Amino acid sequence: MENFPVIDLEKLNGEERGVTMEMIKDACENWGFFELVNHGISHELMDTVERLTKGHYKECMERKFREMVASKGLEAVQSTIDDIDWESTFFLRHLPVSNMSEVPDLTEDYRKVMREFALEIQKLAEQLLDLLCENLGLEKGYLKKVFYGSKGPTFGTKDDKVGGLQLLKDGKWIDVPPLRHSIVINLGDQLEVITNGKYKSVEHQVVAQTDGNRMSIASFYNPGSDAVICPAPALLEKGEKGQVYPKFVFEDYMKLYARLKFQAKEPRFEAMKAMESSIARGPIATA
Repeated sequence: MENFPVIDLEKLNGEERGVTMEMIKDACENWGFFELVNHGISHELMDTVERLTKGHYKECMERKFREMVASKGLEAVQSTIDDIDWESTFFLRHLPVSNMSEVPDLTEDYRKVMREFALEIQKLAEQLLDLLCENLGLEKGYLKKVFYGSKGPTFGTKDDKVGGLQLLKDGKWIDVPPLRHSIVINLGDQLEVITNGKYKSVEHQVVAQTDGNRMSIASFYNPGSDAVICPAPALLEKGEKGQVYPKFVFEDYMKLYARLKFQAKEPRFEAMKAMESSIARGPIATA
């Protein structure tokens, strides 16, 4: 079996840059996921985020999570559940407008650390977008411009309490290895659309653990609500196939996603094709 792609970002600065870029390319085209080590975010900051998040969960959320599990009868379930969010979460929005001062029960130390963490994750996300542009042969900054829309991207962090991440590859569920201080990258539907299918968004799931617990802190760098998502014209010109994916406004897609999140991506894309004629054919909104 192929090894899950783990990419050492530091190697971009030396003689192994070409090999590393090829690894990123292969991960985007064939996995839809990859894991970053030596990504530039300090281990000390990540440890502090983990410590404060666990403390907040213990003090403010654990009881509510157990009540939710009991209310849904999940403790007695012995089979796979594929249409339920097994999680207790809160969402810290960083962009376009922060909500960190509005989320209750957070200490000032926690707010400060999460603001710092969000800035570091945003910087890493935008670095990765430019690396993808380089691999795709797109002008530097193209993907960032698409994601920005008129007000900037939608970016925030979801504190997620149950782990065990798996992705579906070649019909088999593959465990994403939990490496200390690594960051797992999931490309998502939007990059599949923008690349006209060259890069893949893959189905993934979380397997609930019967003993112990695993915490993940998921950060989302999404397009702005009014960003227009469609295959990049430069890729269509170079490609052998025509436009396969629809053109849509990201907010419209997210409204549909909220209703169909547990289904395959293809019905979502087909629904967006049906709406495509209502979208203005003007230029992509940029910052």
